[in-house]
Amino acid sequence: MENNNIFQVEKVLYTGKTHTTGGREGASKSSDDQLNIKLSSPGSSRPGTNPEQLFAAGWSACFIGAMGIAASKLNIKLPADTAVDTEVDLCLTDGAYSLQARLNISLPGLDPETAKAVAHEAHQTCPYSKATRGNINVEINIL
Repeated sequence: MENNNIFQVEKVLYTGKTHTTGGREGASKSSDDQLNIKLSSPGSSRPGTNPEQLFAAGWSACFIGAMGIAASKLNIKLPADTAVDTEVDLCLTDGAYSLQARLNISLPGLDPETAKAVAHEAHQTCPYSKATRGNINVEINIL
C-alpha cells in the first residue's frame, strides 16, 4: 500500500471508522453504530443517501466549526442561526468523474465584510476545505 504523507502528523484527534458494502447501492455503518445508513445512487428512487450528500453534510458541519474559531479570533460571536447550505456536484468531464462544490453561508446579523472575513478564514482552516483546495472547483457564497 502506498503512503503519501505530505506532512508530519503531530497527534491524531479522532478516527472515523466505517464499513461499507455494495458501493452506491449498498450500506454503510460506523464502528460505534451511530451511523447506519442505506446508500443509493443520486437521482434513484431507492431509499438511502449518497456519497455527495454525506460529503456535503460533513463539510457543512466542519465549516461551521471553523467559522466559530474564526469569529473568536476576530472577537465576535457567531450568530446562533448560522447555517451553511453545501451543494456537491458529481460531474462528468472528458469521460472522467469529478466533484465541484458551493458553500452558501448564512451569517445573519453580521455585516457583509465581517461575514466575508469569517468565511475566508474558515475556508483556510477547515480540514475539508484544505483537502479539496486545488483539487476541485469551490465557490464560497455569503447569503
